[in-house]
Amino acid sequence: MVQLDDLDRAILRLLKEDARLTISEIAEKLNRPESTIHFRIKKLLEKGVIDRYTIILGDSLRPKAIALIYIQAETPIIEDFLEKYISYITKTLSILPNVLAVARSGKDSVIALVGEENEDKLNKFIDETIRVLPTLKRVEVIPIKSFVKGKDLVGFLVGV
Repeated sequence: MVQLDDLDRAILRLLKEDARLTISEIAEKLNRPESTIHFRIKKLLEKGVIDRYTIILGDSLRPKAIALIYIQAETPIIEDFLEKYISYITKTLSILPNVLAVARSGKDSVIALVGEENEDKLNKFIDETIRVLPTLKRVEVIPIKSFVKGKDLVGFLVGV
């Protein structure tokens, strides 16, 4: 794990809040020379601490209904096919516009974060797109009413 000092963390906090800040603005806010800030950001990029600068989409483009979906596949008779089937499920989910994130969870399971503009459309999407995938053992839907931490995650994940 990369070691960060207080200045590195302060720079990262400012950039997380607004990635458009210039080196001059960061230097002014932190009361440090521009050359120091420039050097530190360069090092953070080289170490892979900063991967890229991006945007978080606002509320007007975010889904209003969100759910976490746990999907467990049936173990096929030939267990070697399980890995291929899980790969098929993850790839299929990944190309769907309502699916915000997909992750493996154990040998036979996948977790997806899905969103839609309202609850009815979300449930319809889940029923008509996810539950119909062949040979599923279990599909668990966990509606998310609100985020306590990480609310910008959805704005980051939404595709346009």
